[in-house]
This record gives sequence, C-alpha cells and structure tokens, in this order.
Amino acid sequence: MIKKLLLKKLLLKKLEDKEMDRAIKPYEQVKMMLGNASSAWEKLVGHIRFYYVMDELWAEGKPTHKHYNNLYVRRGGKPLISFGIREGYFIACIVFGKNEREKFEEQREMFAEAVCKEYDEAETYHDGKWLAFNVYDESQIDDIICLLPIKRKPNRKVLPESLDKCGCLDLGLSHEEVTKCINTF
Repeated sequence: MIKKLLLKKLLLKKLEDKEMDRAIKPYEQVKMMLGNASSAWEKLVGHIRFYYVMDELWAEGKPTHKHYNNLYVRRGGKPLISFGIREGYFIACIVFGKNEREKFEEQREMFAEAVCKEYDEAETYHDGKWLAFNVYDESQIDDIICLLPIKRKPNRKVLPESLDKCGCLDLGLSHEEVTKCINTF
C-alpha cells in the first residue's frame, strides 16, 4: 500500500514537473487572442501577481479541443483560479469548497447581482461549486477580484509605497522576475 502511494506521488510529481516546464505564452500572443478582453486580463492577472505568490501552469491542448489554452494559478497543488483563453474573451473559473461557500454566503450582499446569479446557477460537484465567468471586458473584474480572498488570502507583502505601481508589471515575466521587480519599487 505504501509502495503504491509513493509510486503515485512520484508519477504525479513527474507529470507536474513536465507540465511546469512548459513556458507561458508571450503576452503579445495572448493579447492578440484576447482582443478587447486584454485590458481585463492585464488587470486580473496583474492583481494576482501583485498580491499573491503563486505557481503558474500553462497548459495547451489540441487546437480542436475546447480547452486549448489554459493558465492555472495555484500554490502547493491547491488552485486559486484557472483561465481558459479563447478568441476575443477568457473564462475565469474559481472552485469554492465547503468553507469558501460558507464565507461567500456570509458576504453575499456585497457582491453584484450577476455574481450571485452565477453562484446560484453554478453546479456543485464533489470537489466544490464551480464558478465560471466569461470575461469580454473589465465590467466583471472587480467582482472576480473580490472573490479571490474568499478562496485564499493574499500572501505577498505589499509595501504602501508600491501600491501606485499596481498593474505596471510586464505580464510576460516569470515569478522570480516579478518578485525582483516588486522588490525594486
């Protein structure tokens, strides 16, 4: 039994390492795919990179597959948010477990009606409630940003003098380059 578990962990780690080796697409390519949604992408991904220290996994499938370009943002195997990039828009998906659903219910009145409607209509599976937002412009970004601390509290120390630099990061930078850039502010 222990041998099987160790083998399974080793295989999962190997697969994870293989997938993590894939480079995130250059931002110019992503921007071309997103079109008008690129400003919303910049704001949301910029916010995550500014307030969270997370791993980013870029996954590509076959061009005929409906989930062709995806970016998974997670830490220690636990996801924060996942993005599905499509032509002209992107899908932001957050999965709320039991504790997160309770937190959302407590704070429900502070969210927009569209977010509450999406929450109510979302399917609940064994691993949680899957909230998926089709983002075409910046209209929903502030609500999605407000959902992130319910899932996970920000874990990057932000200095007050660096707050005016929020969103000024190059989205094509690696995590180490982002950290170095933030530390220079």
